[in-house]
Amino acid sequence: MNRSFCLKGLVTDIDGTITDPRRRIHTGAIEILRDLMEKGVYVVLASGNTSCFMDAVSKMIGTPGTYIGENGGIIRNGYGQDITLLGDGAAPRKALCDLVEAYQRKGISIEHYSLPYRFVDVAFARTLPVDEVRGILEHHPVEVLDTGFAIHIHPPGVNKGVAFSELARAMGLDTRDFLAVGDAENDIELLRRAGIGVAVANAHPQLVLYADHVTERECGDGFIEGVKKYMAYFLER
Repeated sequence: MNRSFCLKGLVTDIDGTITDPRRRIHTGAIEILRDLMEKGVYVVLASGNTSCFMDAVSKMIGTPGTYIGENGGIIRNGYGQDITLLGDGAAPRKALCDLVEAYQRKGISIEHYSLPYRFVDVAFARTLPVDEVRGILEHHPVEVLDTGFAIHIHPPGVNKGVAFSELARAMGLDTRDFLAVGDAENDIELLRRAGIGVAVANAHPQLVLYADHVTERECGDGFIEGVKKYMAYFLER
């Protein structure tokens, strides 16, 4: 890669990427994110989590509240801006209700997450076979995604990559201005659109196919390794 190539921002997944193997935020990852921001680098967090979770973790890490949530269902360009919805949550909610009823007839309950705080997608615990879920919902206008941490139901065409493009545009940037780091299949579109894509060592095999670099270390340690490899490409502003 030509050294004249410059990065202005970093977009990163959270769970499995800037956490440790026990899903605790990696303190070293926080330090490197803060160091980047002090150098003027834009930092975007991208997760399947809700806006209230994203607001809280952004404040704790120290980012300006610029994030992608609900696996691309929502974006926010900083604390002073409203949350933008990138899909309609009606179909996913109807699909979840039908799924709950289907499993209740089998005597199986579904633990869903933060439903009142979700606007576009819905999520529940990975206690069910994802292919079975897809079969039950095959006639619903939704997509079913297994992130490795939860099963999500969202409208077609909603993903982190589309949200990344929308958010970058709102920030006055291009997705190619970013380094992207992730670990799961739902991070593929982040890496595909970014200027440089890094997969941590614990990444899903499909994500690895789209990475410019795969780290030797896992989770937060891998995140630090990957960012340091490309630190020279970040443009101070």
